[in-house]
Amino acid sequence: MTVLDQIKEQIVKSREGTLFFNNSFPQYDEEYVRHVLSDLCEQKLIARISFGVYVKPIKSKFGDVYPSVNDIVEAVAKRDNAKILPTGNTAMNQLGLSTQVSMKSEYITSGSARVITLGKRTIKLKRSVPKNFAYKGKMMPVLVAAMKAIGKDNMTDEHIGIIRKLLMENPEEKTWQADVQLAPAWIRKTITTIKNSIKNEQVD
Repeated sequence: MTVLDQIKEQIVKSREGTLFFNNSFPQYDEEYVRHVLSDLCEQKLIARISFGVYVKPIKSKFGDVYPSVNDIVEAVAKRDNAKILPTGNTAMNQLGLSTQVSMKSEYITSGSARVITLGKRTIKLKRSVPKNFAYKGKMMPVLVAAMKAIGKDNMTDEHIGIIRKLLMENPEEKTWQADVQLAPAWIRKTITTIKNSIKNEQVD
């Protein structure tokens, strides 16, 4: 069985929606794998969604379905053994703090900075300092990033209401004390006030 056949067999057996990169088959030379994946694109077995990023599309009656931006970013982070977090409008959208749809998704990473182009959409990965990845909870670092994007002077009652709901649904009690200390002063004060009001209501 040729190398091409071996790679093709692995892809055929993989789940629909699986992402592949030039280094997804470490037992083979990356440059050769790149040519193989390009050939398999021509055979319609996989599709190229960006430079060096391929996917086995999910088949549906409406045509091929591709992974979400978040799925792609997580796959890139896993490949690079890096941490990622949404930032800016991307963080705001994930938490429901903004309904504005942007063609540019923004993330910070502990890995290499890069821009991934997906048709008209772009995914920007910006390298950031270790402190931003020191949070232990899952929701808190995204909330801090979203609040930074909103800005202290632009916080509205609607934002506060949404944040209150997020804190009620994701209390993260085991990591709260450590994580809240990592947040900027104004964010720490704001979410601590909200958190305390929730606790007071629960006691009453």
